Amino acid sequence: MPRRHDPERRQRIIDAAIRVVGEKGLAGLSHRSAAAEADVPLGSTTYHFATLDELMIAALRQADEGFAKAVATRGGLTDTRPDLPAELAGLLGEWLAGERTGVELEYELYLAALRRPALRPVAAEWAEDLATLLARRVDPLTARALVALMDGICLQVLLTDTPYDEEYAREALTRLIPAAPAPGGRPRPGAGRR
Repeated sequence: MPRRHDPERRQRIIDAAIRVVGEKGLAGLSHRSAAAEADVPLGSTTYHFATLDELMIAALRQADEGFAKAVATRGGLTDTRPDLPAELAGLLGEWLAGERTGVELEYELYLAALRRPALRPVAAEWAEDLATLLARRVDPLTARALVALMDGICLQVLLTDTPYDEEYAREALTRLIPAAPAPGGRPRPGAGRR
């Protein structure tokens, strides 16, 4: 019997892996469980992803796209006019208000990198990409601090199951951004410490 051409199979396996992690957690993901969920032969998963780490990397990359899309649709991070803390707080709110399973899944895969070194470079990509984008608006050290704070706020919301407080996030992010100099080069009193 001739082999059926199935150009979408690799993508279906990734989608299936994400659903498996969403339903059963990371411990439930295997080549076998992904194949069953995708309704493909087991050999297809091992053909496209020789190791489980390769499958997890593909799933994490796809999960990261949710946050990247939220960043791209807002557009305010590259424009110097909007209030940066308000833009970032709004971005977090938009992302956390979306499908909660997707956000939780992204963090589950992200935190899997603690025990799976192969995932670490991919887990770090979203933070590096966002810090690079923010470095157009603030110095690189502040950009990294903003990303770390945003990451921490997201984890707190997910782990404590508390509602996201956009005003708190805006205020916390404001405190990390250096005060803008007043006319004449001196920092404005109280700027950045609202």
